[in-house]
Amino acid sequence: MYLITGGAGFIGSNLVHALVARGQRVRVLDNLATGRLDNLEPVRGTIEFVQGDIRSLETCQKAMQDVRFVLHQAALPSVPRSFEDPISSTAVNIHGTLNLLLAARDRRIERFVFASSSSVYGDTPTLPKVETMPTDPRSPYAVTKLTGEHLCRVFARAYGLPTVCLRYFNVYGPRQDPASTYAAVIPRFITHCLRGTAATIFGDGTQSRDFTFVEDCVAANLMACEAPIAGCEVCNIGSGSRISIAELHAIIRRITRSAASPQFESPRPGDVKHSLADITRAKALLGYTPRYGLESGLAPTVEWFRSREATSP
Repeated sequence: MYLITGGAGFIGSNLVHALVARGQRVRVLDNLATGRLDNLEPVRGTIEFVQGDIRSLETCQKAMQDVRFVLHQAALPSVPRSFEDPISSTAVNIHGTLNLLLAARDRRIERFVFASSSSVYGDTPTLPKVETMPTDPRSPYAVTKLTGEHLCRVFARAYGLPTVCLRYFNVYGPRQDPASTYAAVIPRFITHCLRGTAATIFGDGTQSRDFTFVEDCVAANLMACEAPIAGCEVCNIGSGSRISIAELHAIIRRITRSAASPQFESPRPGDVKHSLADITRAKALLGYTPRYGLESGLAPTVEWFRSREATSP
């Protein structure tokens, strides 16, 4: 059985659907703070859903029964949110991860896959980002993700719990929430373009990102469960290419046939200037090769958001 924490969220729900399609047994643990049951509606009858909080060790222990693989996606995401409420970010992302690792250790789980973040690299000018580079987190959120990696490494060394930390680079795709105050850039841009309103670009638009389609992220997680790994490994999960935020908006405008131009505001605290993943290690250890380029991933993403707009009141 697979336990997916945060399985009602964006990446988590995509993992759930992929595993159900493969005929796997799935248990979801989610407190629905940021996740939505709508994301799981088509598969609710074939999965086990546990509404609970990873800040409770007892909840984690119960959720871990009969589990072979843990895909730990649950977190309070967003760099801006972590500046506004660092206590909650720390409690969920660090203490919650510790609880899950303790429960996984006690249940002798075969593989613990942790959703980390490219934010752990900070704003160092060196590109691409390689796993051996020094880390330099610039936000409480980035600190929580790096701490989670350290905990995974300690549990692998001290208790023999095989762990894999996947440093996600700007994952996007269907089921991503555009309504949150802390919504990621692609769902915000798509929603504004579909509605013909001006999206906000923080900074001058020359900052660049490596965007990862969610299907590639899902594939990396499943590969991380099966790869021959004994200790703790850290891998970048990205596309291996980057684009400026201004160029991204222009592409989304073209795909959506929108005439809405963006508006520009000051950069936000904790935002990095450029990001690009070196995915050599993920290819070697996991067999990971991204299948989607930016436009091939944006096309189904835009269609999902378009259908959502058409059915919203």
